[in-house]
Amino acid sequence: MNATISTQPDHTKHARQIIIAGIVALAIAMGIGRFAFTPLMPLMLRDGTIDAVSGTEWAAANYVGYLVGALTASWFSANPQRGLHLGLLGVALVTFGAAWATHDVHLYGLLLRFAAGTCSAWVLVCASSCCLQLLEQMKTLSQSGRIYTGVGCGIAIAGTIAWLGGYQTAQAIWVELGFIALVGAIFVQRSMPAYSSSQSRVVASTLPKAQATSLKGHTALIVCYGVMGFGYIIPATYLPTLAKQLVPDPLIFGLTWPLFGLAAGLSVLTAAVCLASWSRRAVWASVQGIMALAPLLLLFHTELWALVIAAILVGGTFMVATMAGLQLAREQMPDNPTKLLSRMTAGFAVGQIAGPVLIWIIGENKFMGWDALDWAHAISACLLAATTAWLFSDVKKKHGQKAQEPLNTKV
Repeated sequence: MNATISTQPDHTKHARQIIIAGIVALAIAMGIGRFAFTPLMPLMLRDGTIDAVSGTEWAAANYVGYLVGALTASWFSANPQRGLHLGLLGVALVTFGAAWATHDVHLYGLLLRFAAGTCSAWVLVCASSCCLQLLEQMKTLSQSGRIYTGVGCGIAIAGTIAWLGGYQTAQAIWVELGFIALVGAIFVQRSMPAYSSSQSRVVASTLPKAQATSLKGHTALIVCYGVMGFGYIIPATYLPTLAKQLVPDPLIFGLTWPLFGLAAGLSVLTAAVCLASWSRRAVWASVQGIMALAPLLLLFHTELWALVIAAILVGGTFMVATMAGLQLAREQMPDNPTKLLSRMTAGFAVGQIAGPVLIWIIGENKFMGWDALDWAHAISACLLAATTAWLFSDVKKKHGQKAQEPLNTKV
């Protein structure tokens, strides 16, 4: 049974409770449900449980599932906590199921990865919505950015388990991750304070009407968020596999993914210290520009050192961009941000689907001396640079107007 907020709550205690629950939820959903397949795919290829074709198709099924989850997350707008708990339970179940997925039962693997993507999107949208609303009710919204460290923590944990357990079978690692996801889901269910949509409407009623109902700029924000999805997915998908081609030892090539996750987690904390006074758009624009350096680097260098730097560049920016973008969505629709969060997450999902699809379309062909991965890197760098320019121009456009609320990550 969920804990409830008393009429005169200890705000510090309950805020900490919400933040920890949010961190655990995002660690499970994204670190395991979304991204565990990335470091495990090379091990499954090694074990012969999947082949390269089925691995690519399963990854694509996860992206499609994430899109479907983002589009349907608005089902839970009246009670996002319901979507949160349902999504977490789903992630745990499909993670256990992945232990018995092989290319011999191809449809089974596709369905599992699709379901994992759907449940992960539900958790990201619903956890963001209910955690931000609960923290707003307790006047502790300035601490909300901490929950997004969960994504990096989850990626780092899953990657480290796959790295240190590289001499185990992939099946054993899937079971281990399933137990972690199940325990985490139970923890969130028991520790998350109850969400009250009526309380959120009371909070929204105290905000200026224009702020609570404004829809201006949503399409452009969704496009920028979608480009970020395209920009991060190429290195996020192919870094461990590229590293494996250079060094077959799993204790070496497997290190790229824990580094990716560690950079993601630390970047959110760094933003809290160094960028606390910046507007969300300025933070988003800055990290989107830094992210553009990763595909640019990989376009000209694929040595191990370049892969490590790219992992840090992408891992160290995509969660800050995610955090700033989702917080900006809440600023745009503070009364109930679930719908806009869902739209932005859907845009992100479309972007990440477009990356592998582009590589699949180009296939083994070469144009102007570049293969499919080179073209994906080049297009990614250009799109990230273009959206960075738009975000910065939007920041300048608002110069002189009423100051925006700073990035809500300050401790």
